Amino acid sequence: MRKEAQQALGIAVSTMVLGACVTGPGTSANAQKPRQISASERAQAAQAHPEIMAEFGGAYEGPGTAMVKRIGKEVAVRSNIAAAENECTVTLLNTTVVNAFAIPGCYVYMTRGLLSIMNSEAELASVLGHEVGHVDAQHSKKRQNAALGSGIVSILATVLTGSSQIGQLAGQLGQVWTMKYSRDQEYQSDDLGIRYMTAAGYDPFAAAEILQSLGDQQALETRIRGQNEAAQIPSWARSHPLTAARVKRATQKAAATGVKPGQLKRDAADYFTAVNGMLYGDDPAQGFVDGHKFAHPVLKIAFEVPQGYYLNNGAAAVTATGGQAQIQFSGGKLGDGDSLDSYISTVFQGVLGTSKAQYTGVQRTTINGLESATATARVATQNGNRDVSVVAYRFGGGSGYHFIFISPSNVNVSNVVTTTARSFRKLTDAQAAALRQRVIQVVTVKPGDTAESISRRMAFDDYKLERFLVMNNRETNPTLRAGEKVKIVVFG
Repeated sequence: MRKEAQQALGIAVSTMVLGACVTGPGTSANAQKPRQISASERAQAAQAHPEIMAEFGGAYEGPGTAMVKRIGKEVAVRSNIAAAENECTVTLLNTTVVNAFAIPGCYVYMTRGLLSIMNSEAELASVLGHEVGHVDAQHSKKRQNAALGSGIVSILATVLTGSSQIGQLAGQLGQVWTMKYSRDQEYQSDDLGIRYMTAAGYDPFAAAEILQSLGDQQALETRIRGQNEAAQIPSWARSHPLTAARVKRATQKAAATGVKPGQLKRDAADYFTAVNGMLYGDDPAQGFVDGHKFAHPVLKIAFEVPQGYYLNNGAAAVTATGGQAQIQFSGGKLGDGDSLDSYISTVFQGVLGTSKAQYTGVQRTTINGLESATATARVATQNGNRDVSVVAYRFGGGSGYHFIFISPSNVNVSNVVTTTARSFRKLTDAQAAALRQRVIQVVTVKPGDTAESISRRMAFDDYKLERFLVMNNRETNPTLRAGEKVKIVVFG
């Protein structure tokens, strides 16, 4: 959550993204006539772009950005999209999420999280080519219709209760990993991506390698977080389902190009140069997520959610899902002369909109030295009653913060509300200063170095070796050659 976002009560998320990236038979990918990006597609993409940016932390403009934009253009111009060098917009997103996607109008997005586990420009060309392939094949148009089903609960909540934020929260938590493609769509985009990258001069065998890395990264996330929490994390592997057969197929398709492994460029050295110093993990301006904990070094705040909940750090709010309640944390203005009652009223107005649902009398207390207040409303929907609880805090300096908890009325989540609410606290200057950003550092392997010895330098308390192996696409017990480059993560 960015510092400026604490002035806004709630977040705005476009349901258009739910249908962003889907297609069918008879696509332009096999047509002779170049596919034109329509004016309406371009306009819709331009309208969705700032909302996508807000959802995913905005654009990252540091190391690696120029490379992503350049290679995105290189593969796009090999597609069947007319004037792709001008029509396609490529953005590197400032988020830890491991993902890439595209929307109609040829707006293509890559995340820092995904870029960090690559090891060559060829792998980057493969993923960007795959996403351009979804646009070229017009997969998005049919997927937009299919995605309406996954967003129906969100839409109903908005329509039936007048609750923009209930709908937005549900949409935000579900939009990325519900964008799944069919097997045939994935295969077609794999094939197109391989075609584009080969035409651009990149080794097509890198396509199978990045698919394998993505699978390894997903397995590591499951090991670190556990099956239930890892299943909630948005990832390229979830929106573009990975299988061993798909990895094998990519290798076969690369061989079918007639190119021999290593015959075309990998540009690993250029990749390492480009990402050296790139931010890894959370941006300090948005705060840090560490398992079930959130801490913001600039705002000097911290809280925790119970086990089983996955934290998602957005640019405007922090959300948590996975248990029986949906949780949103944000902030707003609260002057010294303003009451917490009026603050809570404003929050409920933002959540419930024009709904006439009444909330209970405000209960006041003190939590970790902060004046706080709680109120709950019951909202009737076609899917049953929902309880919406708000816990607000007077932070001082003209600022207030609050949690919103949404749960079925027949489910008791009082322990979740109480535990989370009572964890909110101010950080001391020393505690805030201890929250340090991490960056990628490219190092040269020296004689005698091993994966075990180099991984000890990783800026993590756990899974040092496992993280090192995944981000460098190495198998267990790899042999490192003196003089080669590898990536580690250090404090910046």
